[in-house]
Amino acid sequence: MNRESGAAVAIVGAGLIGLSIAYELAGRGASVRVVDAREPARAASWAGAGMLAPYTESIASHEFEAFCAESLALYPRFVNALREQGGVDARLHLDGIIEAAYDDGDEARLRARVADLAVRGVAARWITRDEAHAFEPALGASVRGAALTETEGHVDNRRLGRALRAACERRGVRIDENAGDVSIEADARRVLGVRGPDGFIPADAVVNAAGAWAADLGGVPENARVPVVPVKGQMLALAMPRGLVRRVVWVPGAYLVPRDDGRLLVGATVESAGFDVRVTARGVRTLLDAALAALPALADLTVAETWAGLRPGSPDGLPFIGATALGGYFVASGHYRNGILLAPATAVLVADVIEDRSSGIDAFSPRRDDGARTPAAK
Repeated sequence: MNRESGAAVAIVGAGLIGLSIAYELAGRGASVRVVDAREPARAASWAGAGMLAPYTESIASHEFEAFCAESLALYPRFVNALREQGGVDARLHLDGIIEAAYDDGDEARLRARVADLAVRGVAARWITRDEAHAFEPALGASVRGAALTETEGHVDNRRLGRALRAACERRGVRIDENAGDVSIEADARRVLGVRGPDGFIPADAVVNAAGAWAADLGGVPENARVPVVPVKGQMLALAMPRGLVRRVVWVPGAYLVPRDDGRLLVGATVESAGFDVRVTARGVRTLLDAALAALPALADLTVAETWAGLRPGSPDGLPFIGATALGGYFVASGHYRNGILLAPATAVLVADVIEDRSSGIDAFSPRRDDGARTPAAK
């Protein structure tokens, strides 16, 4: 698709990825309409913990880690712009992430990672047991030390969803929520638009940002489908005295994320359970066991909330971002555990591909498993 101010783009999915793409495209002059079968920013976007952790996540692909790091660098400007546009502060904290070691294996692994990151110029260091307790006094007595990655952090993803919606509407994006079943319409060569219960929406380009439901979007020809699968994650929140846990802490089997409202998020399970979003006793117990083993001081806190969400997974752990075999039809899904982190970078990349400013990143191509097909038309 050529660069044309005012081009009509329909985005299926109003999670953080879809809304970020809408915000970016509207800022470039496109006419954008977002359609969501449910409520905006209420699936994985709402259920996550908001961690921004390209290095602590220990991503195996160097190209993917670099893309995650690029998105992290965009976050301060991204959040500030959203606050100025829509008036909602997403409460970004880039004060570091601590991953605690409790045995020889943990310590050796984390020391090696810190050394590797330091060689690459990433601000990371090993801290001793006493230093770890100075940073986070709630850590248990058995902690051996910890890796501190200083430029990582977290954002309040629920507030980020509100901020994006407000900023999109300020830029003239139309958002159709609770739209029910949505499908694309296309001829043999290219996409024509989106059809929902309220009728047909013509579009020059359609972006599938439907998260865990991306593989099920109706009307998509087989050669343009992506094998996204739902990966369940259960979480809980504890009502915490302010300052008991000060920054994101990773411990064996769990991570803990403090919120400005006094909650401490504990997550998250990784389950292959289809589209089941029930909170289970086993899931809650798994999280509490891990959290209390590492931070016994949490034992008397109240469980304030439990929930589950569906991450969009892919067979190789990499997202699908870019053009497909169907002209004008693009995908932005499969971000798995990094959808919140990757919202700003994905938005820029998708907008660039739609405008022909970029051909995309080969490793993330929706067509990467089918090199025999002809190049996608735009």
